[in-house]
Amino acid sequence: MCGIVGFLDKTKSRTTVGKIVLQMLDALGARGPDSAGVALYGQKKDKGMVVQIKLGKQKEATFIVEQLEEFGTISEVKIVAEYLRLVISLEVDTASFLKVVESLDQGIEVVSLGAQLEVVKQVGTPKNLESTYNISSFTGTHGLGHTRLSTESRVDLSHSQPFWAYGYADLAIVHNGHITNYHTMRRLYEQRGIEFHTENDSEIIGIYFADQLSKGMVLQEVLEASLTDLDGSFSYLVSTPDSIGFAKDPFSFKPL
Repeated sequence: MCGIVGFLDKTKSRTTVGKIVLQMLDALGARGPDSAGVALYGQKKDKGMVVQIKLGKQKEATFIVEQLEEFGTISEVKIVAEYLRLVISLEVDTASFLKVVESLDQGIEVVSLGAQLEVVKQVGTPKNLESTYNISSFTGTHGLGHTRLSTESRVDLSHSQPFWAYGYADLAIVHNGHITNYHTMRRLYEQRGIEFHTENDSEIIGIYFADQLSKGMVLQEVLEASLTDLDGSFSYLVSTPDSIGFAKDPFSFKPL
């Protein structure tokens, strides 16, 4: 079992969204002691994207920054624990940028990218998340949270949630349940050249949303279509720059 939460300030004003989501996660901590994470939406960057990069080795941070300077102007650099956080004005397409970043060394992974979205997750409880990253200080409009109890895939940062919809800026998901047609869907996406970063079935939801939204569907349409396209028992939340959506399988086996 896992715990999933979402918060949206309907006034669209900036509030202490990090603190609010963390308090909600603390209340659900017993549902998922293996790992915890948040996907938070802050003030939009006028010129640039916020990129959260999981470091293979912390000493590689300077090397990564040097290599990425040729792809855009880097205005902010911050290193905290496993993460390198950059704000960069990209001068190349997102796909090319991601390919370059993750080719720099084994273990390097882009955890999130967006003008507003920042994903932070780690092994351990929500309290560990706060003590390491000071999540409660984050201000913004909305966010998602997840506490995980692993039932299938391994326990590490990459397999933790939330999942960024890889390659699609500012889109994230959290999921509780089991997508039983995961392997079938994954093979179809891989045949189209779409890469996966984990063996966690939850990852397929973000990729599914990115695919459908890129085809011109709107959030509500994808939510409704997912009830037919996804098999299994599931509850999930999905976030965009201005919205949060949720869906449950037709039998509503999993709590939201």
